[in-house]
Amino acid sequence: MPDNEQTTYRLIKALEANPEISQRQLARGMGISLGKVNYCLKGLLEKGLIKVRNFRNSQNKLAYAYLLTPRGIEAKAQITSRYLKRRMEEY
Repeated sequence: MPDNEQTTYRLIKALEANPEISQRQLARGMGISLGKVNYCLKGLLEKGLIKVRNFRNSQNKLAYAYLLTPRGIEAKAQITSRYLKRRMEEY
């Protein structure tokens, strides 16, 4: 899987599992820089794969929820399909 596609898939999967995860937590969990997470999230937002909602967390700080759009769910399925197809060809 190409690096950018793998990063996209991993981000989408992480956001789907925990929409209220912070960018810092995403960066740590994925082993990439905070700047790269921010850049990738902006790209996903521009493509319409995610939407961002503001909410207040328990410490009265403004936080965000990253929600997959129907396009984002479709993109995840397409990436998965391409990956499985490549694996089957390798087999």
